[in-house]
Amino acid sequence: MLENEIIKLRAIEPEDLDRLYAWENNPQLWAVGNARNPYSRFALKQYIINSDKDIYENKQLRLMMVNVKTGETVGTVDLFDFDIHHSRIALGLFVDATFQGKGFAKVALHLIEDYVFNFLKINQLYCHISESNTASRNMFEKENYESNGLLKNWIKTPDGFENIIVFQRFR
Repeated sequence: MLENEIIKLRAIEPEDLDRLYAWENNPQLWAVGNARNPYSRFALKQYIINSDKDIYENKQLRLMMVNVKTGETVGTVDLFDFDIHHSRIALGLFVDATFQGKGFAKVALHLIEDYVFNFLKINQLYCHISESNTASRNMFEKENYESNGLLKNWIKTPDGFENIIVFQRFR
């Protein structure tokens, strides 16, 4: 199990529907993801139903981040764009604003690295971080991720276009 004394990463359950509905339909979060419109409850129910498939089949995996002490779901970890041939996978970490600044993202990062590098035996974990997201940039830099590229004007935000920094970690 992907767990330590601080957090547990677990599969999505039907009981997560309301939380996912709130997070996925928050327009303030759309700029950093690929969502452009709201998700229906039906679509999210189908997503949860289909989340039982293997990461090798789906090429993606979403795990819920749970505070072990309180049992509260504080965020998600997403693995996506799984490329078996090139042995790489993209990472997305999300911590609800209520729980940010408490170290959950860093702990989740360590757990998911162990899963990706030691269980799946994947060579590369990478993520895209917007230049303005200093908290995430600082965390990935402190966790020895290499900053290996700048994607100019990569995402469109309400304030215009923003650059993305590509961070990579190798096994």
